[in-house]
Amino acid sequence: MTDPVSRTILLLDIERFSDRDDVEQSYLRRMLYDITDRALQHAGIDQTQRLRADRGDSVMELIDASAPVTTLLRTLLTDVPAQLRTVNRMASRAAQMRLRGVVASGYVAVDDQGGWVGSDLNEACRLLDADVLRQALRERAEDLALCVSDAVYAGVVRHNHPGIPAEEFHRVTAESKNGPLTAWLYGPAPKGTAQPSGPGEEQAPGGSGARPAPQQPSAPAEHRPAQQAPGGAAASGPSFNGAVTIGGGTVHGTQNNISGNRISGGFHLGGSDRSGR
Repeated sequence: MTDPVSRTILLLDIERFSDRDDVEQSYLRRMLYDITDRALQHAGIDQTQRLRADRGDSVMELIDASAPVTTLLRTLLTDVPAQLRTVNRMASRAAQMRLRGVVASGYVAVDDQGGWVGSDLNEACRLLDADVLRQALRERAEDLALCVSDAVYAGVVRHNHPGIPAEEFHRVTAESKNGPLTAWLYGPAPKGTAQPSGPGEEQAPGGSGARPAPQQPSAPAEHRPAQQAPGGAAASGPSFNGAVTIGGGTVHGTQNNISGNRISGGFHLGGSDRSGR
């Protein structure tokens, strides 16, 4: 077995492939490979940068890590849907093709029989077969339902590169036999499965999340408006402990006798002795 090598993993699978007869399946396989080859060519990924595995109703591509994932994603979001529209426009109803797709990344080795080995590849295959991705394709009019792994979202999508709108990817959970897997679905999530995503709603893996809004400085105490009690009356006033100077005069002792809008007791203002009644 070769040493594990970092790869970008692309998986594309035909919806309802087993419902077709042999002639239709043969046609769909040919169209799938043509679409995949054109998409990778448009993304600037040549034959020396990819390995293909045939899985009947799906195609698996291991792409060299040096190929930009941003270019691949832009092609999958624009070129592949356009190709599918062209193919389906000329095909009979029985030969219509709709695809589920996954873009993931990880380490993959090749064994002595030419098979691919790696836990990251296994997780990508489970995302492709997950009910949440199948349901997403069933519920939308478009012919492609694409999701990316958590690692691809964290490393590429969340940075909002041109042509890869991060706000259009929604966090979903794919159930698998080995437990739940986090993925990011492009386009609307299936009914009942949407989870918080986007700025301020979900902290992206490896990110710092939304920043708190800046706090407004508190106004000085003497500029704060008086609190109003029910009915419009001013709330009970403060208590003064110790000596307080007001306009040149001094109030001594503990003053707890200021309440409501009425001031009682003797006090000095500006040197004059006044009594509040």
